[in-house]
Amino acid sequence: MAGRAASAGRVTGRVPGRAGGRAAGRITGRATGRLAWPVTAVAVLALAVLVLPLVALVARAPWAELPELLARESVLQALVLSFVTATAATGLCLVLGVPLATLLARAADWPTVPRRLLRAAVTVPLVLPPVVGGIALLMLLGRRGLVGSVLEDWFGVTVPFTSGAVVLAQVFVSLPFLVFAVEGALRSADRRTEGAAATLGASRWQVFRHVTLPLVAPGVAAGAVLCFSRALGEFGATITFAGSLPGVTRTLPIASYLAMQSDPDEAVALALLLLAVSVAVLLGLRDRWLPGVRG
Repeated sequence: MAGRAASAGRVTGRVPGRAGGRAAGRITGRATGRLAWPVTAVAVLALAVLVLPLVALVARAPWAELPELLARESVLQALVLSFVTATAATGLCLVLGVPLATLLARAADWPTVPRRLLRAAVTVPLVLPPVVGGIALLMLLGRRGLVGSVLEDWFGVTVPFTSGAVVLAQVFVSLPFLVFAVEGALRSADRRTEGAAATLGASRWQVFRHVTLPLVAPGVAAGAVLCFSRALGEFGATITFAGSLPGVTRTLPIASYLAMQSDPDEAVALALLLLAVSVAVLLGLRDRWLPGVRG
């Protein structure tokens, strides 16, 4: 067999052994390490579509007037309201989203139709236009809504056009971000630890509280930060369901949109503030809270 390999090497001119393997590795590396130029050109174009608008925003920003613009009373009102409502929405999403993510992760053994319906229900707010979400919230909680009419008639409570409506709109659009982050962490967690705790006599609630939650804490933290960022930037559902009342429902995105009609510099300042928060979120999540994502 060795003689045949050597003679084959002499006939074909190939170098047997390690040298041939290294040469093949270099050829394979060159073949797979570079992209065809049309692919590279289209990728660069796609990157430009994503980056150039942000570059233009930064380049045209009134940097000299930025402190004065951000110190205006209307801006500070919108800033405080946005952070308060986004924080409240994130807290509510944590209370609702972690159990829902656990249910979604454990639904792998369910029949196909219920499992797909559950996932579709969680996914819909991600693909639904936010304005449609605001209209749906009005149909549910408005004065003539399915639940809103009962709240007003029985308890005298009106939800739309209040700060609570802002929180509910933010929860509607941002909850899936937390659910899917926690679900991914639950799927990748080692279930044997939960099984060991159960065999030692821990109840299901104790296992969930003392074993499952600590295991998925990084995923919960990542989902909470993503949820907060999405809630802070929510516009369509908020303006449809909560309106634009200064100091009550006018959040940063709404204030930025309205400022474009009267004071573009203020609108750019608010946009820069939101951009800074988004970049800070990405830098905070990179590599630390999203396993498998490397920067």
